[in-house]
Amino acid sequence: MEGKTVYFEKKGKANTAEALRIARRRAEELAVRQVVLATTHGSTALMAADVFQGSGVELVAVSISAAFDTEGWTMTSEERRQVEQRGVRLLTSLHGLADGVAEGFYGTATPGSVMADTLRCFSQGTKVAVEVSVMAAEAGWVRAGEEIIALGGTDGGADTAVVLRPAFARKIKELVVCELLCKPRLP
Repeated sequence: MEGKTVYFEKKGKANTAEALRIARRRAEELAVRQVVLATTHGSTALMAADVFQGSGVELVAVSISAAFDTEGWTMTSEERRQVEQRGVRLLTSLHGLADGVAEGFYGTATPGSVMADTLRCFSQGTKVAVEVSVMAAEAGWVRAGEEIIALGGTDGGADTAVVLRPAFARKIKELVVCELLCKPRLP
């Protein structure tokens, strides 16, 4: 079997439309029925609703917890309404890898933070894609161990897409990244 990875010259939201098109194409080829994606204010989720329209793929958008409101990273009720109105399931949750209770006590030297930093070596979007898949599994919105496509990004939008089998946080060693579909080329 041979796969193809697309490398974007630059990181960030300029790649969102293409990353979503790549994800849809691969979802159709693999008969993947769920796509999980990160969204801060809903624009990535709304774009995904357009790209995946008529595909039969369930979209699960994951937004960040209210703990990040001071950073401006949380959705307004109007943004939430717009996303949900388009048929996208919207989950708001605590980060799946880091920024939880352990970091509150011990700082950034925790297993979740180490894993997050390791994934960032591939790209920020890789970290986010893995993280939102864990969050969706924890909520029971995707099944642990079943292939999905997950998307994440760098500084807004989506620039990374992966095929993976998510796991629960307490069984994180069972998470498998099966295929890297696209990501920014790192300098």
